[in-house]
Amino acid sequence: MSATPVYDDARYDVVGVGNALVDVISHADDGFIATHELVKGSMTLVDTDRALYLYRALGTAVEMSGGSAANTMTGVASFGGTAAYIGKVSSDSLGDVFGHDLRAVGVQFRPGRPDGDTPTGRCIIVVTPDAERTMNTYLGVSSLLCPADIDEATVAAGKVLYMEGYLYDRPEAKEAFRHAAAVAHAHGRQVSLTLSDSFCVDRHRADFRSLVTDEVDILFGNHDELLSLYEVGSFDEAVAAVQRDCHLAVVTVGARGCYIITRDAVLTAPAEPVAQVLDTTGAGDLFAAGFLFGYTRGYPLVHCAKLGSIAAAEVISHVGPRPLLELRTLLP
Repeated sequence: MSATPVYDDARYDVVGVGNALVDVISHADDGFIATHELVKGSMTLVDTDRALYLYRALGTAVEMSGGSAANTMTGVASFGGTAAYIGKVSSDSLGDVFGHDLRAVGVQFRPGRPDGDTPTGRCIIVVTPDAERTMNTYLGVSSLLCPADIDEATVAAGKVLYMEGYLYDRPEAKEAFRHAAAVAHAHGRQVSLTLSDSFCVDRHRADFRSLVTDEVDILFGNHDELLSLYEVGSFDEAVAAVQRDCHLAVVTVGARGCYIITRDAVLTAPAEPVAQVLDTTGAGDLFAAGFLFGYTRGYPLVHCAKLGSIAAAEVISHVGPRPLLELRTLLP
């Protein structure tokens, strides 16, 4: 079974829309955790004042662009594909970091409109000597994305639009998703969505279901997210439901690989072997990158899944959510 034919007039393989966050990674001891009243090993959402306080309190830190859909676009570019990214940052130092990092790997960045004094979103990651990661996430201006921030020409120029479920929260962001999908479909493009996390699905299940039914051509998620989306107890029930709603769904099941679900068939593809799993952060993001790289070239769907598994295997073999080598060098 082959994927949809390539659009010859497109400038980009994939255009991503998501939360534009900068990862700020610093090493500190348990004394820092205690002094600043952090919950070791957790991920906590924080407000502006707390984010700025912690940022100033850090010692030497590494700053690099992050965010789920941005990771995926980086993966597409690493395979040798063309990618663009739409996300909201401010005119501050971290906004500059975010844009620089994406452009450095060949991803075109469309930052949206300026929005007052709200700082660029960041995830402050404190790594203690035992390798435990304590995260404090400030969404900042990234969560304020609205329809006016969607660069219509960029969306129209992409073969596939890829939208990140983490961003699907505020009413304005939901409107932005719908607007971007409408622009893509008006130009004969396809729309994909990643469910991102079961927590996201639980918060906005009805809206996600409506979006999947009305706008989404390609759905990405894992086993638990799909069951949560349809509120069913078995995977077979979830498969039947998504076949009614969506042309194509790709559902990962960890080390067992993935299911590729079309209207009339369910295919399976194995995961790539990994000698040692060090950090699963970014596995789903990079899987989507590999799959879409293949999909936009018209490869058979099982081969698209193989490319996704190759990318995921690379990123979980080291710490950090982005590949450390050019994924194009791993192409079979």
